Amino acid sequence: MPEPTVALAADYFQSYSVVGLLAVVGVLFVAVAFGAGRLLRPVVPTPEKLLTYECGVDPVGEGWAHTQVRYYVYAFLYVIFAVDSIFLFPWATVFADPGYGATTLVEMFIFLGFLAVGLLYAYKKGVLSWT
Repeated sequence: MPEPTVALAADYFQSYSVVGLLAVVGVLFVAVAFGAGRLLRPVVPTPEKLLTYECGVDPVGEGWAHTQVRYYVYAFLYVIFAVDSIFLFPWATVFADPGYGATTLVEMFIFLGFLAVGLLYAYKKGVLSWT
Protein backbone atom coordinates (compact mmCIF):
# COMPACT_ATOMS: atom_id res chain seq x y z
CA MET A 1 0.00 0.00 0.00
CA PRO A 2 1.54 3.36 -1.02
CA GLU A 3 2.14 6.03 1.55
CA PRO A 4 -0.37 8.91 1.67
CA THR A 5 2.29 11.50 0.75
CA VAL A 6 3.26 9.53 -2.37
CA ALA A 7 -0.40 9.30 -3.41
CA LEU A 8 -0.87 13.03 -2.84
CA ALA A 9 2.25 13.82 -4.87
CA ALA A 10 1.02 11.57 -7.70
CA ASP A 11 -2.34 13.36 -7.75
CA TYR A 12 -0.56 16.71 -7.63
CA PHE A 13 1.65 15.94 -10.62
CA GLN A 14 -1.26 14.28 -12.44
CA SER A 15 -3.18 17.56 -12.43
CA TYR A 16 -0.16 19.45 -13.75
CA SER A 17 0.44 16.85 -16.45
CA VAL A 18 -3.02 17.62 -17.83
CA VAL A 19 -2.14 21.33 -17.94
CA GLY A 20 1.21 20.54 -19.58
CA LEU A 21 -0.43 18.31 -22.17
CA LEU A 22 -2.96 21.02 -22.96
CA ALA A 23 -0.15 23.57 -23.37
CA VAL A 24 1.70 21.24 -25.75
CA VAL A 25 -1.47 20.67 -27.79
CA GLY A 26 -1.99 24.45 -27.98
CA VAL A 27 1.57 25.08 -29.15
CA LEU A 28 1.28 22.30 -31.75
CA PHE A 29 -2.03 23.71 -32.98
CA VAL A 30 -0.48 27.14 -33.53
CA ALA A 31 2.63 25.65 -35.17
CA VAL A 32 0.54 23.54 -37.56
CA ALA A 33 -1.63 26.56 -38.44
CA PHE A 34 1.40 28.75 -39.19
CA GLY A 35 3.11 25.94 -41.11
CA ALA A 36 0.01 25.29 -43.23
CA GLY A 37 -0.31 28.98 -43.97
CA ARG A 38 3.31 29.17 -45.03
CA LEU A 39 2.97 26.11 -47.31
CA LEU A 40 -0.34 27.12 -48.89
CA ARG A 41 0.17 30.82 -49.57
CA PRO A 42 1.58 32.00 -52.88
CA VAL A 43 4.99 33.69 -52.73
CA VAL A 44 5.29 36.20 -55.57
CA PRO A 45 7.37 39.16 -54.40
CA THR A 46 7.12 42.27 -56.56
CA PRO A 47 8.52 45.76 -55.94
CA GLU A 48 5.00 47.01 -55.19
CA LYS A 49 4.44 44.30 -52.58
CA LEU A 50 7.78 45.03 -50.91
CA LEU A 51 6.98 48.76 -50.64
CA THR A 52 5.91 50.08 -47.24
CA TYR A 53 2.15 50.59 -47.28
CA GLU A 54 -0.06 52.55 -44.96
CA CYS A 55 -3.65 53.57 -45.62
CA GLY A 56 -3.27 53.58 -49.39
CA VAL A 57 -0.75 56.43 -49.39
CA ASP A 58 2.71 55.91 -50.87
CA PRO A 59 5.45 56.63 -48.35
CA VAL A 60 7.18 59.96 -48.88
CA GLY A 61 10.10 61.28 -46.85
CA GLU A 62 11.69 59.69 -43.81
CA GLY A 63 10.07 57.07 -41.63
CA TRP A 64 10.58 59.05 -38.43
CA ALA A 65 7.87 61.45 -37.29
CA HIS A 66 7.64 63.56 -34.14
CA THR A 67 4.77 62.44 -31.92
CA GLN A 68 3.65 64.10 -28.74
CA VAL A 69 4.19 61.82 -25.76
CA ARG A 70 1.34 63.39 -23.80
CA TYR A 71 -1.25 61.65 -25.99
CA TYR A 72 0.18 58.29 -24.95
CA VAL A 73 0.12 59.37 -21.32
CA TYR A 74 -3.57 60.30 -21.59
CA ALA A 75 -4.32 56.97 -23.22
CA PHE A 76 -2.32 55.13 -20.57
CA LEU A 77 -4.14 56.91 -17.75
CA TYR A 78 -7.48 56.15 -19.40
CA VAL A 79 -6.64 52.45 -19.69
CA ILE A 80 -5.51 52.31 -16.06
CA PHE A 81 -8.71 53.87 -14.75
CA ALA A 82 -10.95 51.93 -17.15
CA VAL A 83 -9.44 48.62 -16.07
CA ASP A 84 -9.59 49.64 -12.42
CA SER A 85 -13.23 50.57 -12.75
CA ILE A 86 -13.88 47.00 -13.91
CA PHE A 87 -12.75 45.85 -10.47
CA LEU A 88 -15.45 47.96 -8.84
CA PHE A 89 -18.32 45.84 -10.19
CA PRO A 90 -17.26 42.51 -8.62
CA TRP A 91 -16.46 44.40 -5.45
CA ALA A 92 -20.00 45.76 -5.36
CA THR A 93 -21.49 42.26 -5.62
CA VAL A 94 -19.19 40.83 -2.94
CA PHE A 95 -19.89 43.83 -0.72
CA ALA A 96 -23.58 42.93 -0.76
CA ASP A 97 -22.93 39.39 0.53
CA PRO A 98 -23.31 38.91 4.29
CA GLY A 99 -20.07 38.70 6.23
CA TYR A 100 -17.91 40.50 3.67
CA GLY A 101 -19.06 44.08 4.15
CA ALA A 102 -16.39 45.61 6.40
CA THR A 103 -13.47 43.68 4.92
CA THR A 104 -14.28 44.48 1.31
CA LEU A 105 -15.00 48.10 2.19
CA VAL A 106 -11.56 48.51 3.74
CA GLU A 107 -9.87 46.70 0.85
CA MET A 108 -11.63 48.87 -1.73
CA PHE A 109 -10.69 52.08 0.06
CA ILE A 110 -7.06 50.92 0.08
CA PHE A 111 -7.36 50.18 -3.64
CA LEU A 112 -8.94 53.57 -4.35
CA GLY A 113 -6.23 55.18 -2.21
CA PHE A 114 -3.55 53.73 -4.48
CA LEU A 115 -5.45 55.09 -7.49
CA ALA A 116 -5.72 58.50 -5.84
CA VAL A 117 -1.97 58.54 -5.14
CA GLY A 118 -1.28 57.69 -8.80
CA LEU A 119 -3.65 60.42 -9.98
CA LEU A 120 -2.09 62.93 -7.58
CA TYR A 121 1.38 61.99 -8.88
CA ALA A 122 0.24 62.52 -12.48
CA TYR A 123 -1.28 65.87 -11.51
CA LYS A 124 1.91 67.00 -9.72
CA LYS A 125 4.02 66.03 -12.74
CA GLY A 126 1.80 68.21 -14.95
CA VAL A 127 0.61 65.32 -17.06
CA LEU A 128 -3.04 66.27 -16.78
CA SER A 129 -2.62 69.82 -18.09
CA TRP A 130 -3.52 70.15 -21.74
CA THR A 131 -1.23 72.66 -23.45
